[in-house]
Amino acid sequence: MSMHRLSGCPSCTEPLEEGDRFCGVCGHAVSAPLAAAAVDNPTIPIPPAPPVPSAGAGGAGGAGGYGTPAPGVAHAAAEPAPGWGSAASAAPTLVDDPAAWAVTPAEPEPEPEPRQSPAGATYAASGHGNPYGNGTPPDGTPWGPSEHPYAAADAQAPQARYDMPGGDTPPDGNGHAAGENPYGTPQSPPAAPEGGKTCVACRAGHVDTDGYCEHCGHAQPRERDHLEEELGSVAAVSDRGLRHHRNEDSFAVAATALPDGSAATVAIVCDGVSSASRPDEASASAAAAANEALLEALPRGAHPQEAMHEAILAAAAAVNALAPETHGAQNAPACTLVGAVVSGGLLTIGWVGDSRAYWVPDDRAALPRRLTEDDSWAAQMVAAGLMGEAEAYADVRAHAITGWLGADAYDLDPHTATFKPDHPGVVVVCTDGLWNYAESAREMAQLLPADAATRPLHSAQVLVGHALDGGGHDNVTVAIVPFATHPEQEPGPDAEPAPAAGPE
Repeated sequence: MSMHRLSGCPSCTEPLEEGDRFCGVCGHAVSAPLAAAAVDNPTIPIPPAPPVPSAGAGGAGGAGGYGTPAPGVAHAAAEPAPGWGSAASAAPTLVDDPAAWAVTPAEPEPEPEPRQSPAGATYAASGHGNPYGNGTPPDGTPWGPSEHPYAAADAQAPQARYDMPGGDTPPDGNGHAAGENPYGTPQSPPAAPEGGKTCVACRAGHVDTDGYCEHCGHAQPRERDHLEEELGSVAAVSDRGLRHHRNEDSFAVAATALPDGSAATVAIVCDGVSSASRPDEASASAAAAANEALLEALPRGAHPQEAMHEAILAAAAAVNALAPETHGAQNAPACTLVGAVVSGGLLTIGWVGDSRAYWVPDDRAALPRRLTEDDSWAAQMVAAGLMGEAEAYADVRAHAITGWLGADAYDLDPHTATFKPDHPGVVVVCTDGLWNYAESAREMAQLLPADAATRPLHSAQVLVGHALDGGGHDNVTVAIVPFATHPEQEPGPDAEPAPAAGPE
């Protein structure tokens, strides 16, 4: 390396490589001979350079990187690259008199004219010591009382409120006035139109056709997720449960009159088979068909047990109609069914599958009783004497049903039975979503409120709540049917409902 070659640009001190003729930063011609320094001329005072952002605030080397001046910063004030020495020492200033070392202050420049903001607020360019005079204060400088760029031109003028109910919508980009909290006062939700559904979450917004609240956006439960119905003498509740994404249970409750003018009460409960297709449609169709058949047969004087048998056949036909046209199609819609009819001092039960009916006397000292036998693998094992009840129902195959309504069912065998209780009580008609949490008749009687005969809906709600508190692993449906003895009958102390006809 030649001892006479420049190591840095005389203008900006940028390091040079051998053979460079021009500075790569400032373009200075480094090959031209330098003019001799005039040592007899005094140094012209240099005003202080603008403040250089620290490495912590702007990153190492400023915005331009190491050795590259940030935009708007003089080259002499740029932070040097690490290891290249001080930029000030690279171009020392020659001074002939120590008295001239003190920098003579420059004449103050006249105060610039105040700048006018678009909103009418004024703020001087030098009011914050800004050396660039662009009228924008440095970051972190607090605004003066009248300098805030969003302050209104006339502080006394009434301000429009956009955060109050009924207020106009602010124009785009228009912020709220000082002191206004757009979330301080919630807007009133739009009133639900007459006849429209109201949100179950905010209880004020209107539910759109997609099932969401137009005010709070809450997804509304589907109609069948939770259903309740009460007549004067019967009530039922159905709930989706906590694990299923839809409610595949269904029920129907009704009351009608017999030819002699006495009342008859009907309750039908169906449980869709989840492994089959469209189980929710199967249960709804079966419940509706059975209920309709009973309401048609009972008023014309049909025997309740015969009417129940025909109602189950009608329900089976309705479910079969949902199956594909292909004969013997597998996985056709299917469901179970259990029903109760209270009429003329008789209690008639009909069922197919594993939905159940329980008898609970009003006098809790009397014995409760389960009135149905499951069409299930466990029940078959117990009936055949191959297993004890506890062992059979502990098996993983226990709840596999052997009877159901559906096009792919085996030989349909509706079960019916008629009882003539000699003391008042209630009939609990339910799906396995309930009795899984209260399997025995004694457990069911302990859960049932004492006033079930006079408050059937409340009692059904209590039983459904018990299943949900227990885990709600399945859909839960229960109907409560009170039974009152005829005046001529004298209640026995501990009598059980005696079957007038055994199950078919």
